[in-house]
Amino acid sequence: MLTTAQQEQYQRDGYIILPGFKGADEIAALRARAEQIVNEFDPSLSQSIFTTRDQAKNTNDYFLSSDNTIRCFFEEEAFGPDGQLKQAKSLSINKIGHAMHDLDPVFRSFSSDPKLAEVARDLGLAEAQVWQSMYIFKQPGIGGEVRWHQDATYFETTPISVTTFWFALEDATLENGCLWAEPGGHRGPLRERFIRNGDQVRVEKLDATPWPDDSTAVPLEVKAGALVCFHGLLPHYSAPNRSPISRHAYTLHATDGQTEYAKHNWIQRDASFPVRGFV
Repeated sequence: MLTTAQQEQYQRDGYIILPGFKGADEIAALRARAEQIVNEFDPSLSQSIFTTRDQAKNTNDYFLSSDNTIRCFFEEEAFGPDGQLKQAKSLSINKIGHAMHDLDPVFRSFSSDPKLAEVARDLGLAEAQVWQSMYIFKQPGIGGEVRWHQDATYFETTPISVTTFWFALEDATLENGCLWAEPGGHRGPLRERFIRNGDQVRVEKLDATPWPDDSTAVPLEVKAGALVCFHGLLPHYSAPNRSPISRHAYTLHATDGQTEYAKHNWIQRDASFPVRGFV
């Protein structure tokens, strides 16, 4: 699926962009299903927000029990001082997570793509195992910042193998909060480890290497339909969305089944709900 040059670019930079990977019809189906899930979500069941700030403190039971089901999470700035939504529910949701790729037929159809399986193999996943899916809204005006991080923090294997597959469902621009990454940063160390022990979580600091800044980071502006693949050690970030335009995206996180998947990772599976690949 990937050319030798593309594979070499991935090894050098830690990421690769594949324009036009998904068609308009596939994107429309996923967006319609996400809209339906949000419409059916009852905010009275939970007002849990999603934030990447002080995650050990802000991670609650609602989040932890979303590991192998489907749940909605609000933007940090969705609620006013009175505890009420400041805008419509459809414009207040940060993301849907985390097992749509297994549990929802529309999301499963989008995720179980033979082309995607080929890309995964070309990127070094001999036996791809997909642990997590997220539909990210990056809402207009209140879309939250996602701080600098590495995805291997949450999906540690020995050796590191987690790979992120990030699909642009709308154009991602500087104005609406596109991804930023540090080319070659995947050759650096793992800085943090997110550890789950039952219902308790903590973030273990492993390395003091500073996060990138504007002198080394680059924006990854892409058109709707593009697929961005990046290495689990690649530092990446996205700014808040203060524009009037949303930035919908869908992500999958996969590891190589031939590596050792850490028992402290926050998502685990057993024989009753086995982890699957892309096909």
